[in-house]
Amino acid sequence: MRTQLPFAVLAAAFACSLATTPANARARVFVASYGSDSNPCTFGSPCKTFQHAHDVVDAGGEVTAIDSAGFGPINITKAVTITSPDGVEAGIVPPVNGNAITINAGPTDEVQLRVLTIDGSGTAANGIVLNSGAGITVTNCVVQNFVPGSGNGILLQPTSGLSFIITNTLLSRNGAYGLYYHPTSGTPAAYGVIDHVIATDNFNGLAFDASAVSGASTSVAISDSIASNNPGSGILSSLISKFDDHISIENSRMSGNGSGITTQGLGRVYVGRSTITGNTAGINDLGGGAATFGDNHIVGNGESFPSLTPFPIGLN
Repeated sequence: MRTQLPFAVLAAAFACSLATTPANARARVFVASYGSDSNPCTFGSPCKTFQHAHDVVDAGGEVTAIDSAGFGPINITKAVTITSPDGVEAGIVPPVNGNAITINAGPTDEVQLRVLTIDGSGTAANGIVLNSGAGITVTNCVVQNFVPGSGNGILLQPTSGLSFIITNTLLSRNGAYGLYYHPTSGTPAAYGVIDHVIATDNFNGLAFDASAVSGASTSVAISDSIASNNPGSGILSSLISKFDDHISIENSRMSGNGSGITTQGLGRVYVGRSTITGNTAGINDLGGGAATFGDNHIVGNGESFPSLTPFPIGLN
């Protein structure tokens, strides 16, 4: 649990920006444990819930938690940043069988989620669900404990193009997937960055499945990350195009999983400077192919289906 910052420190941090903000502007609003949703959501008179703060802030604005508390689930419908400063733990506990954050934003809307603790308590469905929006950034967050068997930490199921960035985030003890990119309709082109992410004790760690759509490309870069102790796969690729779909894995570790890396479909997985060890199967190549840059450590796995192909690999 992080230590709550003194009120005076937070007040000083926001004083300058508030002093120059017109009284009727809602570019930045605030929530606090002692707030009320009948308040104007200013720093001196904050709201109680993230949902009400989202509803009143300008599109493209910011909602900031002043102190450590739980601020309720959110349905996001516009570009917005939901955040808390260092030293504040902004929690979101969703309802039973519900989602903590649901994003149904517009085709040009960018959503940023920073320094949030999202806990499903073993009874909620999903942590973050994106159905629509241009982009999502998740930074310095914890997303954990979503329902056994079907719960996802982060579920991305866009119908159009999406850019997603997940950094410095823990995805833990989620019943199905830590992170699941899985569009089910449309022609979404996805460009993803996964950096300094730990996916542990989920059923599957990081999964990218575009098997239900066609005519779009998926490109994901994974770096400096860990996928461990996931009984299914540490990293799962189920992409459909050998020409347009790629996952690169750099300087990462897959250990203690059912399989370190599983490839399905025709999409390519490129692995460099990474360690695959202590998995039931190191590489479970069911299609597509995983290629190595020749500088990985693959050792101590119970079984490895075809070993990594040296890069470059043919496209035939």
